[in-house]
Amino acid sequence: MKLSKDTRPNGVTDKETAQLLAEALPWIKNITGKTVVIKYGGAAMVDPELRAAVMADIVLLKTVGVNPVIVHGGGKDISKAMEDAGIPVEFKDGQRVTTDEGMDIVRTILAGKVNQELVRELNEHGNIAVGVNGVDGGTVIAEPVSDELGRVGRIKRINGAFLQDLIAADYIPVIASVAIGNDGGYCNVNADVMAGQIAAATGAAKILFLTDVDGLYLDFDDKGTLVSQLSLEEARELIDGGELSSGMIPKLRSCVTALEGGVPSAYIVNGTIPHAILLELFTLSGVGTAVYTDSEDAVNAVRAVGNFASKLLVNK
Repeated sequence: MKLSKDTRPNGVTDKETAQLLAEALPWIKNITGKTVVIKYGGAAMVDPELRAAVMADIVLLKTVGVNPVIVHGGGKDISKAMEDAGIPVEFKDGQRVTTDEGMDIVRTILAGKVNQELVRELNEHGNIAVGVNGVDGGTVIAEPVSDELGRVGRIKRINGAFLQDLIAADYIPVIASVAIGNDGGYCNVNADVMAGQIAAATGAAKILFLTDVDGLYLDFDDKGTLVSQLSLEEARELIDGGELSSGMIPKLRSCVTALEGGVPSAYIVNGTIPHAILLELFTLSGVGTAVYTDSEDAVNAVRAVGNFASKLLVNK
């Protein structure tokens, strides 16, 4: 015999859980069948428990009909591997100086270690994830930025058709921020920049940047300056103003890149908050900072969706 319980271990009742699910329905309908790019990094990727939880949330997105695409870096693992190999860790203007020897380590860590760990975590839920880097299908073609930075790349082209094929086949692409160069060599590309351009190339409805902070601060030392929402034009003005912290500029620039490429909205979210992705996509208040296009039509744009999702769009 088993006695009935109306509460879960976290203190939430079954009725409250059902109510939360019911309230999420409009948000689920709005995103089902659409592509969402998730730039994944920071502490949420390093901590094993957080990583497993984030991957489970991404599988939940896939289960309710969203098409997630993950783009990841791995800066902490790269720095450690370089230090272990006796290679100097050097940054200029926020970008890692990457020699040919350093590029071998970047490629090994990103495409070999980190990428496969994420694919493995996702595939514990089923054979649903595929690891990708720039050389696979010519996904990302880049050119070196400068001799000073070495093998750091500037993206020239994204093979969106290849990624669309993976999405159409119901796989979750997990993309390492390694590109193939015009010269046949590999290039180290900023993961935020790559995520923004991939979102534009795949016609994503949204892009989320998971980071270690609660969103965009006008003054990082003043936690009262957290911005909840801003327009594309306001984002451009902040970047041009030159007053943001160096760590926020690449993320905000990548939001702008995605929006200028046709993505209606972008979000900077603290990935260490439990279920941050679900809170952002499926609740009214969300978490973090949202950046929207200036055009209401673009925000409400209907993208190509699957058969069932298209039926949810009637009378709209």
